[in-house]
Amino acid sequence: MPRGDGKLSHDLLPGEKGPQDACGVFGVWAPGEEVAKLSYFGLYALQHRGQESAGIAVSNGSQILVFKDMGLVSQVFDETSLGSLRGHIAVGHARYSTTGASVWENAQPTFRATAHGSIALGHNGNLVNTAQLAELVAAQAAAGNGRATQVAATNDTDLVTALLAGQTDDDGRPLTVEEAAPRVLPKVRGAFSMVFMDENTLYAARDPQGIRPLVLGRLERGWVVASETSALDIVGASVIREIEPGELVAIDENGLRTQRFAEAKPRGCVFEYVYLARPDTDIAGRNVYLSRVEMGRKLAAEAPADADLVIATPESGTPAAIGYAEASGIPYGSGLVKNSYVGRTFIQPSQTIRQLGIRLKLNPLREVIRGKRLVVVDDSIVRGNTQRALVRMLREAGAAEVHVRISSPPIKWPCFFGIDFATRAELIANGLSTEEIGTSLGADSLAYISTDGMIEATTIPKDQLCRACFDGEYPMELPEPELLGKHLLEAEASADADGVGTLASGVGAADALKRP
Repeated sequence: MPRGDGKLSHDLLPGEKGPQDACGVFGVWAPGEEVAKLSYFGLYALQHRGQESAGIAVSNGSQILVFKDMGLVSQVFDETSLGSLRGHIAVGHARYSTTGASVWENAQPTFRATAHGSIALGHNGNLVNTAQLAELVAAQAAAGNGRATQVAATNDTDLVTALLAGQTDDDGRPLTVEEAAPRVLPKVRGAFSMVFMDENTLYAARDPQGIRPLVLGRLERGWVVASETSALDIVGASVIREIEPGELVAIDENGLRTQRFAEAKPRGCVFEYVYLARPDTDIAGRNVYLSRVEMGRKLAAEAPADADLVIATPESGTPAAIGYAEASGIPYGSGLVKNSYVGRTFIQPSQTIRQLGIRLKLNPLREVIRGKRLVVVDDSIVRGNTQRALVRMLREAGAAEVHVRISSPPIKWPCFFGIDFATRAELIANGLSTEEIGTSLGADSLAYISTDGMIEATTIPKDQLCRACFDGEYPMELPEPELLGKHLLEAEASADADGVGTLASGVGAADALKRP
């Protein structure tokens, strides 16, 4: 996958890892339309958000079918598979794993049988009370409401799906999905933008903080929900509005209805503006590209450099580099060429090949940079390995000076809400000053934008943004460290391998969805 082992813009060598993306979700209710193909193209627009696996669930009103597999959207689906998914409602998902391993069993949409039919669900984000939800699922299953066979799924999404599928009222009556959702969602803590469905209704829900984006669009003959507005654009849907934090939307033959399951406390992820979202996406009324250009302008004002040329680390650093050049008066140029056709590779280079300096994704334009004093603009630094290799490559190509400028502040804290950064111990900004980091990279100078400058560029009020990876101020209380972690459920499943314990009661997907 292009970005599963690191950002396209950052991967100079295989295995060098940058910020890992969240996931992309897409849902459509459109009688008379080819909803599977609409979902395919919607997920195609969201491929940057997750490249480990992809899946689409479709309902024809009486049955839900799910097709999912490991790989990119274009690798998972073809005309035959899409043609087999016929119906008027669809939910699609492109995954990057933040809870649970990258295996087929954890691919989404997740599926569960219910007393009234079935449910399929896709989730963008990451939950922080996974252990608590696992206990609720176990208690629900012990009461005879597991409603699924036991398989090897170990992700937080499947726990929510299980809870929605097995809810009962106080008299033991099984609840419909629409009845269960207002009961279950208030118990879910963390970042979640969810799109799910039963046989007749499409649902969308967003956590009370609205950490991850989720938007509502209108087709001529239906409705669409998606992680980003760019996915609405690609299927020809007009943008109506964002799904509000703490809102549950339901769409069926009776139209659209909405209810609140929690009070809105907006804290959207600022890193969506820095890197995660596509530049042609709007979030909270602000265009991402314009935000990134403005970050570059502010960076130029805060951290000027005496240089001949501004270049970007393509593609994520390009808008900020353009802004830096505009504000500084230093010409902007293309100093690095990216191989646009390099995708996911499982072939790891030998030590000899590494020593030859194989560059799968970026290569310098020597004629442009030779003898020049360069400002190199990038969006973030995680471990520093990528930038170190980049600086070395530019010097070998003849750059006279290399001044690195970063359009986000130093990343010092891990994210628990859908971005898989390095561990805190691995983050280069912990324990080193900016000057020391610059020396480590081999740069002539290094500077980051200020937190205030970054936030001002988004035009979103500071108290409505999650900035935790930069300042450690998380938008909600976190559980103890031992109850957090990508492989928490796998560790518990291993501990309960004798078949008795937290996950023994049937957390997983229906047998009908197992890979043929």
